[in-house]
Amino acid sequence: MKDFFADLKMLAEDFGTTPTLEDMPKRSLADKGIKGPTAAHVIEEVHCPLNLAYLTFTTGSSAFQNIVGITYTEIDNRVKAARLALEKAEVKKGAAVLFTYPPLVNVFSKRALDEYGLKWSFLRRSDRDEFLYELCEKNPDVIIGESSFLRAALEDAKRMEIVSYLPQDKILLAAGAPLDMELLQVAEETMHSKVHDLYGCQEFGWLMLDGEFLRDDISLLKIPDSREGYYEVTVGGLPMGDSFPVAESGHVCNKEGKVITYRRKRTYPEYEVFVRATTLSSCETIKRVARTILRIKSRIVRIEQNIKLSAPFTVLEVQPITENSKKSKSFLIEGPEKTQLFDELVKAQLNYQQSSKTDPAWTKKG
Repeated sequence: MKDFFADLKMLAEDFGTTPTLEDMPKRSLADKGIKGPTAAHVIEEVHCPLNLAYLTFTTGSSAFQNIVGITYTEIDNRVKAARLALEKAEVKKGAAVLFTYPPLVNVFSKRALDEYGLKWSFLRRSDRDEFLYELCEKNPDVIIGESSFLRAALEDAKRMEIVSYLPQDKILLAAGAPLDMELLQVAEETMHSKVHDLYGCQEFGWLMLDGEFLRDDISLLKIPDSREGYYEVTVGGLPMGDSFPVAESGHVCNKEGKVITYRRKRTYPEYEVFVRATTLSSCETIKRVARTILRIKSRIVRIEQNIKLSAPFTVLEVQPITENSKKSKSFLIEGPEKTQLFDELVKAQLNYQQSSKTDPAWTKKG
C-alpha cells in the first residue's frame, strides 16, 4: 500500500497538469500600477478569475464600497478614453504624475498610463502634509486627486506661508468626487495652475473631461419633470445613476463642454434596462450576460420574453423605475455605436463560455 501511495504522489507531482499555489500567476498592486498607501483600504490577496483583467472597488461615495470586475474586452475603449482625457488636458507624453489616491489608476488602467509614457508615483502617507512635501520634493508635471483634498492642502500651504516654495504652472486633474469650485481660485493663487474636472467611475472608466464626452457611446436622457434640465448619463446603454444639467454657457473649466459635471445629482427615480434586441442567437446566453453585468458592474439588466434574437444590432430600452412605469417615458438606445460597452460585455461572456476549464474542482465532474 505504501508503494501505491508513493506512486500516486509521483504521478501527481511529475504529471499533474493543474497548478500548485506556487505555479499560479500573481497580479500584485505593482502589476496594477496602484502600489501606494490609502487610509481607506487593507491589502488582501484574492483568487481573481482568469476571465477578468483586474478587480477594483467603487469609491463608496453614495453607498457601501462594492467590488467591480473589469473584463479584457472593455480595456481598449478605457485606454482610448484615458488617452483622450490626457490629450485634452494637454498632458505631455512622458510627464511625471503624482496620484494622491492610488485606486484612481484603476479608472485609467495601468495600460493606458504605460502607453502614454507617463511616470507616476504616490504619496508615502495619504495626508495633506505629505502631499505638500512630495509636491515640492518631486515637482510633478501633473497632480491627480480629489478636489477637496487638493484645495484643503493648498490652503494649508497659504496658512503655513510656504506658497513661494510650491511648483508653478502644473496641471491638476480633479477626479473621484464632484469638483470643489474653490479649488480653481486656490490653484491659480498658489500654483498658477489650471484645474480640469475629470468625471468617470471604476465600473466604466473616464467618461467626461470639463463637460465634454470622452467616449462615443455616451447618451444623455432627459429626466421627466426635471425643472432644472437634468439629464441621466448612460454609457453603452447602461445608466450611471448620475444626472447633470446641460448648459449652452458651458462648463466652468471649458466653455465648449456643455455637461455641468460639478452639479451632479444622484438620479431619482433610478432607471432599469430592458434588452429588446440582441445580436446573439441564444436567449440563455443573453440572460447570462445580464447576470454577469449585475455581478461585476452592479447594473440591473432585464430580458423580456419577446426579445428579438440574431438582430443586426443591440437595442436597449432604458426606463424609469416608478409605480406607474408603463406610463413613464422610456428611451431606446440602439447600437452598434451607442451600445458599445454593453456589446463588449456580451463579447466577454462569449469568450468566457468558449474558454476551456480544465480544473476538476471548477468543472465539478468526476
